[in-house]
Amino acid sequence: MQWLQKDPDMNVVGSHFSFATIDTEYFNVFNPAGSTFDLAAFAPDVIIHTGALTHVDHCETHPEESFHHTVESTIAALELAEKYHSKFVYISTDYIFDGEAGPYREYDATNPLSVYGKHKLQAEEIIREKTDDHLILRITNVYGDEVRGKNFIAFLARSAQTGEERTLRLPVDQYATPINARDIAKFVCQLIKDDKQGTYHLASDEYLNRVELAKKVLDYFPSSRMKIEAALSCELGQAAPRPLKGGLKTDKIKNEYPELKFTTVEDYLEERYGI
Repeated sequence: MQWLQKDPDMNVVGSHFSFATIDTEYFNVFNPAGSTFDLAAFAPDVIIHTGALTHVDHCETHPEESFHHTVESTIAALELAEKYHSKFVYISTDYIFDGEAGPYREYDATNPLSVYGKHKLQAEEIIREKTDDHLILRITNVYGDEVRGKNFIAFLARSAQTGEERTLRLPVDQYATPINARDIAKFVCQLIKDDKQGTYHLASDEYLNRVELAKKVLDYFPSSRMKIEAALSCELGQAAPRPLKGGLKTDKIKNEYPELKFTTVEDYLEERYGI
């Protein structure tokens, strides 16, 4: 969100529901009147909806909660977009695919394996049914600077720097296309400015399994005491099935914007940690 706010051509207000930051206003999509941010006064030209229950294993065992936070929140946000005549931008995921033949293009057949994936796909379908003026942007394995440092790469880098001694057991058969959050913001701004519509995939050109990604990060910290143990997904006891050969192809957006480039994990580490 901070990268969107840096665009001089856009007046961006970020909102939060459960985790406050200095850059966001409290907003409850189910109760706008009880929020601290006055959406009516702001009169948004664009609403970017990122709200969802993203803990995929929790979703698997709490489907009603998942439906509420992922599908019903999208319906509520769509109603606001209709009320204020706003373009609707939705952040989706590669979990709408089954992972049998990834990475995937925008038009490839969907077949979600998990509750989380099914609800994200259901939200997509509702958006297409309710409004033509929308953007559905599918992403996966997002990393970059954030307040809590929750993303996988930030966690690894922080742990490596602090000298934490730990062994991580990671799936060697789960592949994805990691993307820097700043790249997402860059492309979102461009698509909005150009009044684009439809579905786009945003992803780097790196296609890595979880073990390869972890090693790529830890190689930048030679004094790290972190160790990686490779395992198969079926050995990890995860509640939700993952799309093993997941990830996204970006031919569509590259053809439309050949001058814009996706960065790499190495780019991020060199810029962020001065390595």
